[in-house]
Amino acid sequence: MTDTATEAPSTETPANGAPKAAARHLRKSRIGEVTASKMQKTVIVKTVTRVPHAKFGKIVKQVKKFYVHDEEGKAQVGDVVRITETRPISKLKRWRLVEILKH
Repeated sequence: MTDTATEAPSTETPANGAPKAAARHLRKSRIGEVTASKMQKTVIVKTVTRVPHAKFGKIVKQVKKFYVHDEEGKAQVGDVVRITETRPISKLKRWRLVEILKH
């Protein structure tokens, strides 16, 4: 006899094909400022990260820009937004807009 209560839970995907939440990898999230919004469904977001210099230890700013998928075209230049990693959408777009934090 097998007792179902002592068996380990299965790691199979449900019938609808979506993986369980525990099996998904965590996705990176960033907060940045929209610097360009002239493309269709795409905005460019600039993020600033403060890190110590490798040799001297002084705090320096690293600026990086991301091409972000904005399906509804709501983000405008100057908005502060939250973005998250996603599957590749185009040649450069690997991030999508989650929310607009400040207009």
